[in-house]
Formats: sequence, structure tokens, C-alpha cells
Amino acid sequence: MSTFLILDDNLVFAETLARSLGRRGFAVTVAHDGRQALAAASQTAFELVTIDLQLMQDSGLQWIAPLRQALPQARLLVLTAYASIATTVQAIKLGADNYLAKPANLDSILLALQHDSAAAAPVATMVAAPLSVDRLQWEHIQYVLAQHQGNVSSTARALNMHRRTLQRRLAKKPAAK
Repeated sequence: MSTFLILDDNLVFAETLARSLGRRGFAVTVAHDGRQALAAASQTAFELVTIDLQLMQDSGLQWIAPLRQALPQARLLVLTAYASIATTVQAIKLGADNYLAKPANLDSILLALQHDSAAAAPVATMVAAPLSVDRLQWEHIQYVLAQHQGNVSSTARALNMHRRTLQRRLAKKPAAK
């Protein structure tokens, strides 16, 4: 039986994914914050791990390296509703094996955990076509947000932007073209 760790603060998503994985024969543990995930990783050698990028208290990016160190043989997948090229690159550099945008169904999650290149195709497609000005701005915001470990207030200061304006722009992801 394969072991699976879910790090996600969205209770409904995490429990739904856990039930679906359980039906497929996985032994699943759900953690709602990074500390719980690390504690679980010290108890069990998980084979597969999903990490939500936007956790309630912090960024999932900061938990990739500690989980990679605790579980060197595990396959790590970053899941996010706020996908960007900047966070994809940063997640892979930190030790994630793959990156997948939500909404994602169980089959796409399992496929992404099996293959390193599943996330590369959408990123390559996005880069091949010229990006709109709105999309370029959004990508830059994501880059600066990643540099500030997901802290919206410090990102707004770095961009010389009001925090509420930044939050509105983050909520409106423009199309790739």
C-alpha cells in the first residue's frame, strides 16, 4: 500500500482528495499546515506528497525543502489555484518534482506525481506565445510575491502598491494570451 501525504489548508479539498485516494488503495495522511506535515513525515516515510502553494498562514513553497529533506525518496507535487511561471520555477528549484494548477482531478494528480514533465508542457506553451501586458504584470507580481515568501503586505510595499489593490490583482488571473 502506497503512502500519501496531503498538505492543504482547504478542509473540503483535502478530505475529498484523501477519500478518493483511500478508495484507490492509498494510506493517506492529511496535514493542514507545514508543521503538521513535517511531524507526519518524521513518523512515516511517505512515497507521494501534495503541497498546496497558498496555505492559510504561509506559503507552501517554504515547506518544500524541509519535506524534501525529511522524505528524500518521495515524489513532491505542488498544487495551486494561482499558477505562474515564477512559482513553478521556484517550486522545482526548491525540490518539488512537479507543479499542477487547480482545479485538478485525482487522475491528473496521480499522473503529475508519476512524471516530471507534466507541468513543463503548459509552461512551455505559455512561454511560446506572446503574453498579454496584463499577464506579464501578473507574472511579475507572482515573482515578487514568491521573493517575499507569499507575504502580500511586504510584496505590496516592494511594488509600491496598496495592499488591497494587490489583492484584487492577485484574485484576477489573466489568460495566458
